[in-house]
Amino acid sequence: MFKKEVYVERRRKLSNHLQKGLVLFLGNTDVPMNYPSNIYHWRQDSTFLYFYGLDYQNMAAVMDLDNGNEYLFGNDVSLGDIIWMGPQITTEEKASLCGVSNHLPFARLHDTVKEAVKQGRTIHFLPPYRAENKILLEELTGIKPGAQKEKASVDLIKAVVALRSIKDDNEIQELEKAMETAWIMHTTAMKMAKPGVYEREIAGAIEGIALAAGGMLSFPAIVTVRGETLHNHYHGNKLKENDLLLVDTGAETAMRYASDHTRTTPVGGKFTPRQKDIYEAVLEAQLKAIEAIKPGVTNLSVHLLAAATLTDRLKEIGLMKGDTSSAVEQGAHALFMPHGLGHMMGLDVHDMEDLGENYVGYNDEIKRSDIFGTAFLRLGRKYEPGFVLTIEPGCYFIPALIDQWQSEGRFKEFINYEKVNEYRDFGGIRIEDDILVTDSGHKVMGRPIPRSIEEVEQIAATA
Repeated sequence: MFKKEVYVERRRKLSNHLQKGLVLFLGNTDVPMNYPSNIYHWRQDSTFLYFYGLDYQNMAAVMDLDNGNEYLFGNDVSLGDIIWMGPQITTEEKASLCGVSNHLPFARLHDTVKEAVKQGRTIHFLPPYRAENKILLEELTGIKPGAQKEKASVDLIKAVVALRSIKDDNEIQELEKAMETAWIMHTTAMKMAKPGVYEREIAGAIEGIALAAGGMLSFPAIVTVRGETLHNHYHGNKLKENDLLLVDTGAETAMRYASDHTRTTPVGGKFTPRQKDIYEAVLEAQLKAIEAIKPGVTNLSVHLLAAATLTDRLKEIGLMKGDTSSAVEQGAHALFMPHGLGHMMGLDVHDMEDLGENYVGYNDEIKRSDIFGTAFLRLGRKYEPGFVLTIEPGCYFIPALIDQWQSEGRFKEFINYEKVNEYRDFGGIRIEDDILVTDSGHKVMGRPIPRSIEEVEQIAATA
């Protein structure tokens, strides 16, 4: 945990964004895999961590905006629990750690919230994403799970997004720790990219590195020679000479702050000429996008810059043609990059996605596009100092998408389908780094993971 003053100040700032009522925060519980005592790896709710820092199961908190009181709810463990789990700190001690003066048994949460509901007071809550908390929220408020997203407090969502979007020095230090673990993970994967190695061997090695560093993976690792499948979690392929191994993975620190990087490595240590052309196109798109980052610039405009850069390079290769601006404006580039340039990052690898992408990435000024490809951009709004985000352009050859667009005659003035079909077995390339927006520009976070063709080939050739 950070010092308790950090959490007290965060809650003070939150109260300034809201007018009246109760603010309800639900922590997470353990989730069984296949029977009650065999559980998935524990993960606390990120917003609960942000405002309270308590990485413990079965907790909740209430801020009463009308009288300024705060309450932490939880149960002290029994002797039976101690036998299995060892000594545990008390709810009183947990409350002291985060600067909350009132601590109550968890059952009292029901009395507190139900009484407020009975009085007709406003109950601010965030949209729950865990089934257990959806059931609990229905018990507390009477709102059925199917209506909870709609009934969640927009004021609270916007306030949380405003606060969590700006990373303070404490958070930046934690993020840098995650970046160092990521460097070890990715350079290890590059060195392991040899013919005859299975994807699962590399996936296991990098997950072990994350665990050994005191955290865990920040999301299920993508380790695949079929990089054209954007979220490919199958790890059963054996690597062959001249395959492209795409590794998209990140680590969490012990305090749950995340990293997220992608590197694409030639199996056997050398890019083929065709692979080198596409790799250089993606790398140029990434470098130009990063260079453009500074406060006041929109991520939407930087996304379109990356798309235009990729389009220009694909025109040189012969895969695209025509006017670049028109091609990007109409979305023709999305045959090759059907995703957004990146997303916010922090306590969640897709930071605050549980609150709603449009609240996190868009606002009244910048609206989400409805054009295929650009519509998947998670972050469109202007950069502010303290934002941490990913920049991850890619180029993919997805046979099903090629077939559909070609059969429909889509964008024939921009896409050379005859040439594209020569790349049907190519796979995909993505290059991703994590960027901090500073007062005057940006900083690429972490120790530089090999990225140029020369650097990647050099480390891939390492025994």
